[in-house]
Amino acid sequence: MTITLNHTIVPVHDKEVSAQFFAQIFGLKVEPSLNSFAVVQVNDTLTLDFAKRDIFESHHYAFNVTDEEFDAIFARIKEARLEYSSDPMHHYKGQINYRNGGRGFYFYDLDGHNLEVLTRA
Repeated sequence: MTITLNHTIVPVHDKEVSAQFFAQIFGLKVEPSLNSFAVVQVNDTLTLDFAKRDIFESHHYAFNVTDEEFDAIFARIKEARLEYSSDPMHHYKGQINYRNGGRGFYFYDLDGHNLEVLTRA
């Protein structure tokens, strides 16, 4: 049996705004609302279900993408003038990394979640 992650709940202050931000940066779309969630279909098997919470800790979400997807996402990050860095602690701002022969970077979403985009796991 292959185990796959089906969905995860992302705690945010404003579920609609946060889901729209994520979808725009990653080139995805917000699905019709599902009960108390704003849903973004990430791939065939995974959704991110954005849920309003008043208090929450920030989380780290890492996304493995193709080189073409990386270029498109990175262009949207720069177009939005979002700060990015090559490391998870955000010490090397304005840089990307080249780990494992690929490319990667980190940025914060509107709620302080640390998002990572990488081309090689």
